[in-house]
Amino acid sequence: MTSVRSVSIRVKGRVQGVWFRASAKAVAERLHLTGFVSNARDGSVYIEASGSMEAIDDFISWCRRGPELARVETLEISDIEPQMISSFEIRRH
Repeated sequence: MTSVRSVSIRVKGRVQGVWFRASAKAVAERLHLTGFVSNARDGSVYIEASGSMEAIDDFISWCRRGPELARVETLEISDIEPQMISSFEIRRH
């Protein structure tokens, strides 16, 4: 049985206005992750994602780079309780 991991990820740098949310959604769906991505008021991007350990590791690796126009400076990653979300969505706050 595959272990499931749920994480929150805060991505800081030049990450808004560079298609980060749409790109993260596409990558998450390809990796069969559930959760959400949203822009935060402080200019960062906030993500909660759940999936297999391997898929989460791959997603975190992608988040370190982001889409082509992004300039990721730091990631803050925390393990969280799994959320009851059945897909991966873009949330607007």
